Order: sequence, then structure tokens, then C-alpha cells
Amino acid sequence: MFSDLSKAFGQTGDPAFRKVFFISAGASLVIFALLWSLAGYGFSFFDAMIVDWAESDGWFVSALGTAAQALSWVLVIALSLILFPSVMLIIIPLFLEDIARAVEAKHYPELEPGREPPLAETIVGSISFVGVTLLVNLIALPFYFIPVVGYFLIYIVNGYLLGREYFEMVAQRRFALADAKKFRKQNRGRVMIAGFLLAFLLTVPILNIVMPIWATAFMLHRFERARRDAA
Repeated sequence: MFSDLSKAFGQTGDPAFRKVFFISAGASLVIFALLWSLAGYGFSFFDAMIVDWAESDGWFVSALGTAAQALSWVLVIALSLILFPSVMLIIIPLFLEDIARAVEAKHYPELEPGREPPLAETIVGSISFVGVTLLVNLIALPFYFIPVVGYFLIYIVNGYLLGREYFEMVAQRRFALADAKKFRKQNRGRVMIAGFLLAFLLTVPILNIVMPIWATAFMLHRFERARRDAA
């Protein structure tokens, strides 16, 4: 498993990897810039509400509004840093083929080109995955605060989700969706362990920004290894 991860890391400088990273990071920044603009309008409206509610524009109300805006911006920036990798998780699958071709050209040149899923299917699948991930984590959130248990639960939940998504995503280049799911279940142990490793990388600052690209390459190696073991 770690040899497959090393292969994924070792290809970071590949032109295809750099291209996908800059496009995904740029698109994510644009999305957040729009969200920040909307947040700015929202905070201005909130500030006006405070003034109207207090029926005064004195120094206390002004200071209260400034403090509320400062706190709100801190929360927005913090959430942006936390959610940035999640937004990239939506965008990265759109460029799955670029990453997969680069990996196969270097490590599996004997393979025929894989099936490229329709764009609509990719977009729906990406949004669905991020939505399910956020929903499951919100449901599990109270349990995350249980000492020790919560720490492991974070990796178990997200490891399962990440392993399942990335394995099926690369598997669909070679199998129909039903067969990809079946093959993933046949290799559930391998997939879950790989997913736990990806979940850990997602919690490492800076590394988590590049993680979706590494995850795609890494899981492609795990998939090909599973295919060869099954042959």
C-alpha cells in the first residue's frame, strides 16, 4: 500500500498533475471569492439590523457591529480553509481522466484507454459524494466529541466514504457501475484501509489541498493491484 502511495507522491511534478491542481485550486478560489462577496453583503445587512434594533448609531452599537463583523469574517475564513479541500473534491473528478492517463502512461503503458464517464454523471456523482460526506459527518458530529472514541470515529467514517468513492471512481473507467461496486465489495478490506490513509492525509494542513489528486492516483494503483491479484 505504501509503495502505491509513494508512486502517487512521486508523480506530483507531472505536468498533468500540475495542470489539474492549478485549475482545481483556481476554480475553488473563484467559488470562495463569490461566497466571500455574498458574506460581505450579508454582514453589512446584519450590521444595519443591529443599528436599527438598538435605534442608535452611538459608539457602543458601532463597536458591537464591528466586533460582530470581525468575528463573522474569522469564522468565514476558518470555514474556507476547512472546506477548501472538500470543494476541490467536487472539481477533481472532472479531471479524473487527465490524472488517470498520466498514471497509466508512466506505470501501466500496456493498458488500453479507459472509459471516460459522461460529464453529467461525473458532476452529479461529485456533488452527491460531498453532500453525503457532509451529511454523514453532521450526523456523527455529537459522537466526535467523545474522548478517544470520537478521534477514531472521524477516521472510520471518512475513511470508509473516501475509500468507497475513489475506488469506484477509478473502477468505472474499466467496469460498468454495477460491476465497479461489486469489485469494490470484493476488495472492501483493501479499500477501507486505503480510505483510512486518505482520511488521515485530509486532516494534514497544506497536504490536504493536494490530497484529492494524490488520492486519485493512489487509488488507481490500488485498483490495478486488486485487478491483477484477482486475475
